[in-house]
This record gives sequence, structure tokens and C-alpha cells, in this order.
Amino acid sequence: MSEFKKKLNHIKGFVFDVDGVFTDGKIMIMPDGKQMRNMNVKDGYAVHFAVKKGYPIGIITGGKCESIRVRFEELGVTDIFIASKDKRDDFKTFLAKHKLTADDILYMGDDLPDLLVMRMAGLATCPHDAAKEIIEISKYVSDKRSGDGCVRDVIEQTLKLQGKWADTDAFVW
Repeated sequence: MSEFKKKLNHIKGFVFDVDGVFTDGKIMIMPDGKQMRNMNVKDGYAVHFAVKKGYPIGIITGGKCESIRVRFEELGVTDIFIASKDKRDDFKTFLAKHKLTADDILYMGDDLPDLLVMRMAGLATCPHDAAKEIIEISKYVSDKRSGDGCVRDVIEQTLKLQGKWADTDAFVW
């Protein structure tokens, strides 16, 4: 079993960046100045299912758009850090709230603002098209691109290894 798979057995929570992880990194600016993002529904289902199974999920983003909060609240996420100045501080807040250690967390990021917090996390992961510096420190690089199921990839692998994927809870929203 690979080192990555061994670490998945011990994951108790997930933390994700938004732009470049849940999205392809492109933001549409509407005439009124509001921002729109495209997100993959399979990533959304995996997040919702992980929350349902009791995994704490944190969203830490430098993005300032309230639609981010709305989307993740709809999925059951309660730890949403928008306009994060230093992701390490928000990560520590998330850990303390859930009485977890950094080793308990799988973090997925894609670019330089994620670098230092990813070094803290127990399992650093990234989408296939992440920045070179992020790929270099990641213990797992998804074969999925940002916005194209990379979140689902790591959640599904974790829950499968822990025997919690596709059980009876999976068939009802």
C-alpha cells in the first residue's frame, strides 16, 4: 500500500481552498461587479456526503464573494473562512474547534497562498494543474484538474479506505 493510501486511513477531516480546487480558477465578473464561479456537482456531493458521515470540513479561501459561503452552507459545511489573510491562522482555528491535530487533516490547495498551510497539514494534496511549487510538496496529485472532480477524488478515496463510501447513507440526499 502506498504512503498516500496509508495516510488516508488516519484522516479525520478535510480542508480545501476554493478557486483552483473547486473551480477551474476562472471567475466571471457580472456587470454589477458580482462574481460567479463554476463548481463541479460531484465535488459538492462528496463534500455533502463527508459532512453527513461526520467529517469536519473547512473551506479557507482568499476569495471575498459571499456566494462561496452560500454554496458551502448548502452542502452542510460550517467552517467557512472567507477573505483569509493568513490561511495558517484559520487552519489553527479549525483544528482547535474540532480538537484535531494537523496530522488528522487532508488539505487540498493549488497555488502559493496554500503553500505554508499545506506544509502544516498531515496530508497535502492538489489538483493535477496546480502550481509547480504546490505539486512539489504534495503527497498526492490528483489525476483530476481543478474544478473537474479533484475534491471528489480525495474524499472518495478516503471514505472507501475507511469503509464509509457507498453505504446505505449514500443513496439519499
